[in-house]
Amino acid sequence: MPEKISVLLVDDHNLVRQGFRRILEDEPDMVVVGEAGDGEAAVKLAQKLKPRVVIMDCALPKTTGLVAARQILERLPETAVLMLSMHSEETWVRQALDAGARGYLLKSAMELELPVAVRKVAAGETVLDPAVAKPAALKGERSAALTKRELEVLQLLVEGKSNKEIAEALELSANTVAVHRANIMDALGIHKTAELVVYAIRNGLVNVP
Repeated sequence: MPEKISVLLVDDHNLVRQGFRRILEDEPDMVVVGEAGDGEAAVKLAQKLKPRVVIMDCALPKTTGLVAARQILERLPETAVLMLSMHSEETWVRQALDAGARGYLLKSAMELELPVAVRKVAAGETVLDPAVAKPAALKGERSAALTKRELEVLQLLVEGKSNKEIAEALELSANTVAVHRANIMDALGIHKTAELVVYAIRNGLVNVP
C-alpha cells in the first residue's frame, strides 16, 4: 500500500482546522500529522514532523503565512505548501508563488477541491483556484516577456528612481537603463511612466513597500 500523504494544517481558527481535518481524514491516502495556529508554531512543527504538504492560511498571527512558507521551504525544500486565502487579487497569488507555494486556493469555496489540490501539490504540480486572477507570468501575457533585468529596472522605476539613480543602483550606464525602460514600455504596450507604475503595481510585477 502506498505511503499516505502527511499533512500539517495551519490556521488560527480551531474550527476551521477541525473542518479541514475531517475533509482530509475521509481520504484513504491522507493523514493529518499536526496542527498549528500561527506562523511561528507552523515553522517549528514542520521541522519536527516533516510533512509532505503544509496547508497554510495566508493571514496568520506572529508570522504571516507567506513568511512562514519561505522559512519552511528553506529548511524543507521537498515539502509542498498549499496556501489558503480570502483574497483573489493577483498580487496575493504572485506573493504566495514567489514565497514558494505550489498551490493557492480561496477559503470560500474549496471543500471539494482540497483533497484533489493536496494530491496535486504533493505530486509536484502547481494548483491555482479557478476563481483567482492568475499572475501574468502564468497566463503568458505580455508582462511575462520581461527579463529579470527589466523587472529590476521596473521595480526601481516604481520606487520613483531616475534613470541615473537606477544606473547607479544596478551598476549600468544611463543609456542602458534608457534602453531597458523603452523595452519594458514596448513589451507592455504602455508609453507613459505614470501608467507603467500603476500597471506594474496592479499586476503584481513589483514589490510594493
